[in-house]
Amino acid sequence: MSELFETYRGAVYPSQCDHMGHMNVMYYVGKFDEATWQLFTAIGLSRSRLDSESLGMAGVEQHIEYKRELFAGDVITITSMILEIKDKAIRFVHEMRKDDTGELAAKTILVAVHLDAKTRRARSFPPDVSERVRSLLA
Repeated sequence: MSELFETYRGAVYPSQCDHMGHMNVMYYVGKFDEATWQLFTAIGLSRSRLDSESLGMAGVEQHIEYKRELFAGDVITITSMILEIKDKAIRFVHEMRKDDTGELAAKTILVAVHLDAKTRRARSFPPDVSERVRSLLA
């Protein structure tokens, strides 16, 4: 995953727009969150695996840059890439673009920590996940 790949495709709905007529910031975050679950599944951390193995993920840091306004009817795609993996944490980026122009609308860099869902404490990623990510970063 040393290259961006598609993790979300959708549209901006009128109900997602604020009094200024553009998509409200909470919906940028929501769409980025949906992309995050696609990214996690791609590296072996699907919802079913997290549930069956009592694992979890928690966002601990997020930086967002808003570059262009989005309006009702805009069709968007989010592409994502892992930037770094450590023993218990992963850093990744999402880029949100308008499909018709290719313009970057927003970008976010996040850090998430892998958890033991029962103890709520950080734990090492499963070896297969770490290996998969490291092989993709090489």
